[in-house]
Amino acid sequence: MSASCFQVCKPGTCRLHTRPSFRLPLPDGKRDYRYRRRPLPHLEPASTPAIASPLFTTTSRSVAPDFGIRYLQTSNYRLSKQQPAMAAENTQNWESKIQRNPHPDFKAVEASRPPFDTTKTFTYTQTPQPSWTFGAGSNHLSSQQGKEKSHRQIDPYSPTRPAHLNYKLLISAIVPRPIAFVSTISKDGRVTNLAPFSYFTVISHDPPLFIIGFASSLVNPDPTKAKDTLRQLDEVKECTINIISEHYLEAANSTAINAPYGVSEWDVSGLTPVYDCEHVKAPRVREAVFSIEGKLESLRGFESKSTPGKTSSTMAVIEGVKFWAREDAINEEGSLLDIGVLRPVSRLGGITYGRVTEGLELPRPDFVKDLGGSEGAAKLDKREVAN
Repeated sequence: MSASCFQVCKPGTCRLHTRPSFRLPLPDGKRDYRYRRRPLPHLEPASTPAIASPLFTTTSRSVAPDFGIRYLQTSNYRLSKQQPAMAAENTQNWESKIQRNPHPDFKAVEASRPPFDTTKTFTYTQTPQPSWTFGAGSNHLSSQQGKEKSHRQIDPYSPTRPAHLNYKLLISAIVPRPIAFVSTISKDGRVTNLAPFSYFTVISHDPPLFIIGFASSLVNPDPTKAKDTLRQLDEVKECTINIISEHYLEAANSTAINAPYGVSEWDVSGLTPVYDCEHVKAPRVREAVFSIEGKLESLRGFESKSTPGKTSSTMAVIEGVKFWAREDAINEEGSLLDIGVLRPVSRLGGITYGRVTEGLELPRPDFVKDLGGSEGAAKLDKREVAN
């Protein structure tokens, strides 16, 4: 991407602004969606040995300021020798229940798909209907058949509906989801953890705040189901959040393995931990284009609806206290990442990941300049208001 793209560029000054039309759906109702093989069908062994986790002392780094951490939920349990194995077993049972992988022989299915297209770069297209005007409703991609379809109601709390069906539905509907690749470390520095979470988003820029959702809890009756990341986050109150890119997708996915507590996902993935963060002890991922040093602001547990009395999930609010951006991806002002360098991946439903290879721009409209103010609004057709 040219340097001018980081500024407000004029049409014709950048190759990305010579934009093709939005691609229409294929005829005969065929889906314009293709699965491709991932970049490397076989995860290669790490070319460099994993770096051992050092022990930390109070003199090994600058003292971080007080970030005003609040705790809405407190864990009062000690991890017994049996609990790590129990946690791994619980994870395996959950995976068996939801049947995330729909393919009996995934390798055979993947081999039948076209190779990962390494030549595809991020490009801009026009919007689906550049001639759209205020009050026009959906664009021409909305078919008459779709308009005539009715909607089916789904009660998430139905006594005959198990909770895992809500999970499968929501991860296929709330898409694409950004992925927080979270690095944590135990208080004594001996145990590190690295894991991806797609219940994740940014919720504020001042202060920079992020939320991560865990489908587990730190409190009784079942603390063994707590994610390793959640345990360490509760213990040390800090982490790093790394954004996953295409060039280390397989390695990042490998850290979702149901290994027992104490097994390092750094070794499993072959990724490189870098211990140079200013405010946190947890390492950042060297391969990540963008990383965030995070301090725990609060934890909040939520009671299960299907099993009353059980805390089934936890929300962590993380404050970003330092950002790391690869020098070839960030503009001079430090305000914009080049998505062509970041090449982020997202989570879709099931075991599907998504690439970001196309984009379109739409300016935010101005009420007076674009709509004509109150006079222009009065000319719009009034929509029927439902009771």
